[in-house]
Amino acid sequence: MTTEGAREHTLEELTLSETIREIEQHVARGGWDGPPRIFAIIRTKEALESSPELAQQMPELPTQVEANEFAMLSIEQEDLPPADTLEELLGSLAWPPTVHGAALVVERVIVPPEAEVGMPSDPDEALSYLAEHPEREDVRLAVAVLRDGPSWCAIRTRRNDDPTQVALGPDLVPGLVAALTEI
Repeated sequence: MTTEGAREHTLEELTLSETIREIEQHVARGGWDGPPRIFAIIRTKEALESSPELAQQMPELPTQVEANEFAMLSIEQEDLPPADTLEELLGSLAWPPTVHGAALVVERVIVPPEAEVGMPSDPDEALSYLAEHPEREDVRLAVAVLRDGPSWCAIRTRRNDDPTQVALGPDLVPGLVAALTEI
């Protein structure tokens, strides 16, 4: 399922689209109710140039570069710094110049706008309210942003937990795109 507009996308954007699709599917294999996950994105060509042994470890990489000079690798970041909020976590991250972008996968609960009117102001009560709301929808948001500007997003709902039912587009989650751009 695609929700993007009619404009043509560059090869770099299409490659980023495939990268975020692969990341989202990787996370989906682990099921729901997971923590936020962060991935560094690097260009396969540069990774092979700096670490030629990757060609022996992952023989498909040179073929990917031959087919698409923008081919990308995603590397999940483990041992993330402790943080109380997603904003705090993202604010604590920095990338070396060899990293071309970042991806974030996070789960959220959404409700229709009219449901937010009755939401309690106390954070703990608000969480209970959302968890019990009959119109709640659990969503997994996957967002990737490259340093030079392109972004791509994938959204999967728990209700339609199927890889063919993932919405894809360059700016489906503008707040997370902006947050990742700041890293």
